[in-house]
Amino acid sequence: MYWLFHLALYHLPARTIYDCFMNTWKYTPWKLFITKFSSKHKLEDVTATLETAQSRLNRFVLDWDNLQQRVQKHPDGTLLNPVQLNYLPANANVKQIGAKLNQLADKARTAGQYEEIGSLYGFSLLVKTELTDKNLDMFERDNHFFIQGEGGIKYTYNNGNMASEPKTAVLNFINALGKIPSLIEQEQKKIAELKKDLPVLQEVVNGNWTKENKLNELKTELAAIDRKIQSSITPSENRKEDEQEECKKVDVKNIKTHLKLKAI
Repeated sequence: MYWLFHLALYHLPARTIYDCFMNTWKYTPWKLFITKFSSKHKLEDVTATLETAQSRLNRFVLDWDNLQQRVQKHPDGTLLNPVQLNYLPANANVKQIGAKLNQLADKARTAGQYEEIGSLYGFSLLVKTELTDKNLDMFERDNHFFIQGEGGIKYTYNNGNMASEPKTAVLNFINALGKIPSLIEQEQKKIAELKKDLPVLQEVVNGNWTKENKLNELKTELAAIDRKIQSSITPSENRKEDEQEECKKVDVKNIKTHLKLKAI
């Protein structure tokens, strides 16, 4: 960047020299090093996020496939909802199941742990007591309900809150499972977006910026530009403005390219 000092010798405006410096700085080896370093960390972050998203997608798909294999339907095609609660007989009706779920919503105390209360199509039904800060100076206990399959993901409906009406309460878990297709779609879109960033980041991090032949070419060209600047110096006051314009027309593009390719 010694050529900037030559520009200063021509008494060019400070703003012009500053602009030349800032435009060239974008292509210096140090700037490229910083860009490569930050891109490396960004690549690591995107890769880790992508792996997590792919794992979550696989678990969504596993749970959905299991449900499709086990699900039972009425003659009209609607899904059966054979909820089984640990505290009730296998032949308990909807009213009994709904009443028990509401009782658990009011009375269960799990100390912040997930407690299994029954099953549906091989998925575990869970309740968890959580403390909620509702009045600033006091906490209230709320019970939230979940359904979990082999994928280890806990699905909820209505934010885990149990409806007070028995028929609606019994549908809580089957409705939670019904959200899996939309969750799969969301995860697929997220993965697609993450994959778009990978090629660019990999190119920056793993790219080879050493091109010796082109670099030597540009060094020669830069030297010629420098000689041109030197030869244009004249004490004539009448040529100062012309000299300033000539300096502004220095082939900055070639200089930027030179500095960019110099990074290794």
